Amino acid sequence: MRVCIYGAGAIGGYLGVQLALSGVDVTLIARGPHLKAMQERGVKLLIDGEERVAHPHCTDDPAQAGPQDYVFITLKAHSVPAIVDSLLPLFGPDTAVVTAVNGIPWWYFYRQAGAWENYQLESIDPGGKQWRTIGPQRAIGCVVYPAAEVVEPGVIQHIESNRLTLGEPDGEKSARVTRLSQVLQQAGFRVPIRNQIRNEIWVKLWGNLAFNPISALTGATLDVITSDPGTRAVARAMMLEAQEIAEKLGVRFGVDIEQRIAGAAAVGVHKTSMLQDLERGRPMEIDALVTVVQELGRMVGVPTSAIDVVLALVQQRARMAGCYRG
Repeated sequence: MRVCIYGAGAIGGYLGVQLALSGVDVTLIARGPHLKAMQERGVKLLIDGEERVAHPHCTDDPAQAGPQDYVFITLKAHSVPAIVDSLLPLFGPDTAVVTAVNGIPWWYFYRQAGAWENYQLESIDPGGKQWRTIGPQRAIGCVVYPAAEVVEPGVIQHIESNRLTLGEPDGEKSARVTRLSQVLQQAGFRVPIRNQIRNEIWVKLWGNLAFNPISALTGATLDVITSDPGTRAVARAMMLEAQEIAEKLGVRFGVDIEQRIAGAAAVGVHKTSMLQDLERGRPMEIDALVTVVQELGRMVGVPTSAIDVVLALVQQRARMAGCYRG
């Protein structure tokens, strides 16, 4: 099996090491000092008190890799439209693209029966570029739960979790998703296949939608946001709006809001990814986590007053910091 991981940072590098050590032919697409270190010394993964080193093919040029069986996209969602054309050399007739990206994916309405089938979301796929160039028929949904960090170029620290949930847009347990699940399990991951992958996408998004922008606006960690009555109430109001939107789209939540908030609180003293990006001056993942929910609300006729306020504030905060262009 040939697997390319486009965006071999923390999560992509973790995937790459585990797959390569299990015998998969892996190519990592990266750039800068991280790429140079991986090319020279291999990729080091710090996990479970040990060091694991793999030597997959590492490059910044997808054309060197050639057609793949699976392509994982592990970039931040806002970075994907700019690299779509460079994916083309990786595609053969049966290549599947695994969207291991936070938030609502660009293929969300592909093969979803109902009034919105094949609708393309402008906030996350401007002009439908991903839909046209990648093609929704290639997409496999993936909800990523592991946490990891690049502690120095070429070195990745695994923090927690090994679960990657997969699902076809149409809910079929296809041969390609079954094969991928088996290969990932052999590499040390827990990989359930869901016939309603959108439900799981929303449960993760539910928290990210609220806690990420609130943390960026306040500088607070999850334990503070969830224990302070004011910020907890804002988060809850945003989540209630999101739940109404999702349920109008046919989503069913397996937990309630209080359970989801409690889950975030249990993480403790943790800075969300959006706050980390703001502090480091990096582009912030606002559209795939928040703007798209506003777009969906307008589609289905659900008012989003709490989401609208927080979104406007975090967009302005990010623009002032040079971390968001919209």
